[in-house]
Amino acid sequence: MNRPFGVRSLRIGSRGSPLALVQSALVRDALRARYPGVEVTILPITTRGDLWQDRSIAELGEEGVFVTAIEEALREGRIDVAVHSAKDLPTRLPDDLRIAACLPRADARDVLVSRGGTLQSLPPASRVGTSSPSRRAQLLAARPDLSVAEIRGNVDTRLRKLAAGEYDALVLAGAGLIRLGREDAATEWLSLEVMIPAPGQGVLAIQVRASDHGVGEAVAPLDDAPSTRALAAERAFLAATGAGCTGIVGAFACEDETTVELTGLVATGDGALVRGRRTGPLATAATLGHELAMDLLGGTVRAIALPPAGRNAPG
Repeated sequence: MNRPFGVRSLRIGSRGSPLALVQSALVRDALRARYPGVEVTILPITTRGDLWQDRSIAELGEEGVFVTAIEEALREGRIDVAVHSAKDLPTRLPDDLRIAACLPRADARDVLVSRGGTLQSLPPASRVGTSSPSRRAQLLAARPDLSVAEIRGNVDTRLRKLAAGEYDALVLAGAGLIRLGREDAATEWLSLEVMIPAPGQGVLAIQVRASDHGVGEAVAPLDDAPSTRALAAERAFLAATGAGCTGIVGAFACEDETTVELTGLVATGDGALVRGRRTGPLATAATLGHELAMDLLGGTVRAIALPPAGRNAPG
């Protein structure tokens, strides 16, 4: 099919970072391969999170700092499709837009990139860079003696800061290194026992206008059902915890032929970190996320103590 559902061209909105453009190119190439008669282009868009590189995400004070400007372009018709790293999506999605497809998920685990070995072999007081409150909390749960510091910038910028000696190690999403061809930079792939990733990490979400059925139908064949189910479970967990995408929360879902297993983490009101797992049929992925959140917030699993809140503060 050369021109699907009356669509003659597709404009993809993307952040302008090297990683975001590589990720959007995956969607562009998949659409071009499926619809040779359709012109598919990428329009880079600067988001609020890109503009304020000198501030932490928490300081920006809102969800969706890497998403809102792209969604506005979609609403206004300047683009037809938005491509997001699913972990950047706000907890609640707007009613006039929808996720039409998810590409097959890349490895969702976090990685340590280090000048001093693995997480356990880092010297005491090593300076580890991350912009994620969840990663910070889990790092300090594993190694309370580390100094965890705020870092912003794209992957290349962070790696340069590490090489320059500003940090002893970084924690990054492994999917980003894979897509940039920098997988060899990883010193250690962190297991779920050490670091539960952000909900949606490694998933590329393709967003369209809810009213644009032609574009929605054109994008739908790109959907990977296991990735979409995993995202549904993880985002349901995120919503039920009330932590928000900048809070201390982690979730990872995987499946076999018949079941979904969801692993989750959240910080309780008294500052403790709790983890747990739930398993259920494929069709119950979203329900599973809500149930696991109730398990953790209801205190039915053992808490893992964290260091005092003021210790090793980002900086």
